[in-house]
Amino acid sequence: MILKNVLQEVLSKALYTGGDFAEIFVEDTVNNNINMINGKIENAVSGRNFGVGIRIFKGFRSVYAYTNNSSRESLLQTAYKAACAIGEGKEEVEINLMERIASNIHPVIYVPSSVSNIKKVKVIKQAYGAAKGYSKEIAQVAVAYKDIDQKVLIANSEGLMVEDRRISTRIAINSIATNGEENQTGSESPGRRMGFEIFDTFDIEAFARNASKVAVTMLHAIPCPAGKMTVAIDNGFGGVIFHEACGHALEASAIAKGNSVFVDKIGQKIASDKVTAIDDGTMPNLWGSLNIDDEGTPTQRKVLIENGILKSYMIDKLNGRRMNMESTGSSRRESYKYAPTSRMTNTYIAAGDDSNDAIIASINNGLYAKKMGGGSVNPVTGEFNFAVMEGYLVKNGKIDIPVRGATLIGKGDEILMNIDMVGKDMQQAQGMCGASSGSIPTNVGQPMIRVSEITVGGR
Repeated sequence: MILKNVLQEVLSKALYTGGDFAEIFVEDTVNNNINMINGKIENAVSGRNFGVGIRIFKGFRSVYAYTNNSSRESLLQTAYKAACAIGEGKEEVEINLMERIASNIHPVIYVPSSVSNIKKVKVIKQAYGAAKGYSKEIAQVAVAYKDIDQKVLIANSEGLMVEDRRISTRIAINSIATNGEENQTGSESPGRRMGFEIFDTFDIEAFARNASKVAVTMLHAIPCPAGKMTVAIDNGFGGVIFHEACGHALEASAIAKGNSVFVDKIGQKIASDKVTAIDDGTMPNLWGSLNIDDEGTPTQRKVLIENGILKSYMIDKLNGRRMNMESTGSSRRESYKYAPTSRMTNTYIAAGDDSNDAIIASINNGLYAKKMGGGSVNPVTGEFNFAVMEGYLVKNGKIDIPVRGATLIGKGDEILMNIDMVGKDMQQAQGMCGASSGSIPTNVGQPMIRVSEITVGGR
């Protein structure tokens, strides 16, 4: 992508004014998007994103600059401007890069950019037909297909030079049900770090029908009552609560600045004995996985919480310096336009030993949150508010009538202590996570869990 001798020259220029670490991130990304609404293709757009980011450290300080001009002259100029922002002086630094080949744990059979739009539209139509045909109450279905082919090169003043290629494919189905007076929605968005063969790994029509089932079910649901309740949160996207309310607070970007309830709590009990939580970027072909992070460090399987005890954080290079801890391969960014920082990959609560039937049977009067929606969280305090996309009342140990408008309100450190049952059927679901280094693909997951008490918002 860029010649080795040019990379060495640019890194040397970046350290010209006294910086103690320099890094180059080169990106060349091709993406394809096709959108269908009401059975018609609204657009089919392809794009390319190319650029170079240059980052310099001096102690705990960091400067980041980027350009989409990869000529030697432009790169040297960008590096020098960044160097001037980090300090003053003149120091000649010799850089010797050693190329490393990253292991690829994400085999791809069919590169999506080589697959015709005709085949992609055929899959989109399959999803649309299944979702629209589920019920006469489905008024609108939107299907969005996306594939990404990202090539990166990372080089730094420690001598690292490594390349990686990241291919991912995803389809999102959004159904709207109506009775003429009000609407309800349901959605499914399966995706993986793999090529077009993803559609051989699951039943796209089943996902589409489920999106419509949620919309129709919630259309006929009653308003959810409010108050403190025992709540069963189902597997898969239910893990978004741990991701948002607890996961972000375990990232070094929050820990190093003291902006987390979990600062200085390694080795301490922060959750119930039932809770073991993991962030694992090494799972083959999963949506949040990577061969290497965006600093070139191989990703890891990190046990964050083990039987309620805090074991580790998710750490990038810069915040690792501030914390005097090594990187855990957790540094990520949306593109070359963002400086990287610590982020999650595939983050989940591990399977326990309780059955789903036993969890539901243990609830006399509570809520079953079958599918979670979006929400918000304050990472400093851990306070969160999440919508329940599909919910049901539980009475006398049995799932009862569907309810809508439910929200789960609480604090991350409190909900961890209140998880008193954990199921066996851990599953993961796909999402996009936004933070200071942009929007990145992450998996969230868990088995069904029981929270002994949480505030449920409703009517």
